[in-house]
Amino acid sequence: MAAIAAAREGAQVTLLEKNEKLGKKIYITGKGRCNVTNACSQEAFRSKVVKNPRFLYSALDAFSPQDMMDLLESLHCPVKVERGERVFPVSEKASDVTRALEKELHRLRVGIRLNAEVEKILVRDGAAVGVLLTGGETVPADRVIVATGGQSYPTTGSTGDGFRWLKEAGHTVFPPLPSLIPLTSDEPWVKRLQGLSLKNVTLTLKSGKKTLYSYLGEMLFTHFGVTGPLVLSASAYLTELAPEECSLTLDLKPGLTPDQLNQRLLRDLDASGKKQLRTLLMGLFPASLAEEMPGICGIPASTLCCDVTREMRQKLVDMTKALPIPVTGTRPLSEAVVTRGGVSVKEIDPRSMESKLVSGLYVSGELLDVDAMTGGFNLQIAFSTGMLAGRSAAL
Repeated sequence: MAAIAAAREGAQVTLLEKNEKLGKKIYITGKGRCNVTNACSQEAFRSKVVKNPRFLYSALDAFSPQDMMDLLESLHCPVKVERGERVFPVSEKASDVTRALEKELHRLRVGIRLNAEVEKILVRDGAAVGVLLTGGETVPADRVIVATGGQSYPTTGSTGDGFRWLKEAGHTVFPPLPSLIPLTSDEPWVKRLQGLSLKNVTLTLKSGKKTLYSYLGEMLFTHFGVTGPLVLSASAYLTELAPEECSLTLDLKPGLTPDQLNQRLLRDLDASGKKQLRTLLMGLFPASLAEEMPGICGIPASTLCCDVTREMRQKLVDMTKALPIPVTGTRPLSEAVVTRGGVSVKEIDPRSMESKLVSGLYVSGELLDVDAMTGGFNLQIAFSTGMLAGRSAAL
């Protein structure tokens, strides 16, 4: 996007790509469908940005989600809007997004050098003057835009190179941390529920009494803990906190108030007599969860419905409305959708994406200490900051 923007402004542009092809990370986004942006208002967009949302005012003004959709349409890659305002190519192929942008690069006569690995940014008298490749070749330039991505999914080439170059150039780089990442748990019942997918549940993350995140959606139990859209989004708020500082709870029946749930249990228990409690619970929960719920509530597995006490029933209500999921941490950074941390936004001009420390040096995308929840927001941040950097560098 930075290369397209600079070339459209008339600059002579060379794109140095470490990989053997362009857009490797785009290929894996949205499970190969590419959730390219989110068609919400700018105010709603910024509410989904977890870290430094105010930094993005100029970038989103310069290149909004609607601008991204219009660009793809103009490049013969039609898009569609799905649930949650998520935008995908109509073809549902991430490769079509990459192909459209690549065709535009060729139309604009951008020089593309594949398998070109940069070793460092060359700085002279406080200004960027080019880059040094690993083979020893110097590539001179009047402006340098760094758009390497962070340190998540290293197989796509995002191995943290940009962080190293920018640190060497004098920038403050906050340590990269995983965000939008599955969470781990050592709780035996969590692992026994491996493979269970839940829909229309509410996941809530708190730090002390403060609610950090609470949304309705989907999640999945795995052999290591929990994952899925709700969990990934909640993890964006957990990254910089120790697990013991937080509590993660699950409302299994958000459509029922505690009183409504209690009344339903009373009716079902009265009608079930000598049936085992776990059999009755299969009317409320998926089978594997119904098997586990009595044990989670401290109720003997063989308890009959007619023997359920008021205290047991209250425990069932409490656990159904706020089931605690003990979390020990996150999966490794290599499995994160995005990287939390990066270059301090205090050292980057938000109106141009130019470094305040090194003139002619521009920073965009995941290298910045800005990240958002799932739903196309992080890709749009990359596109918007890249577009603004490219335009600014060409002036």
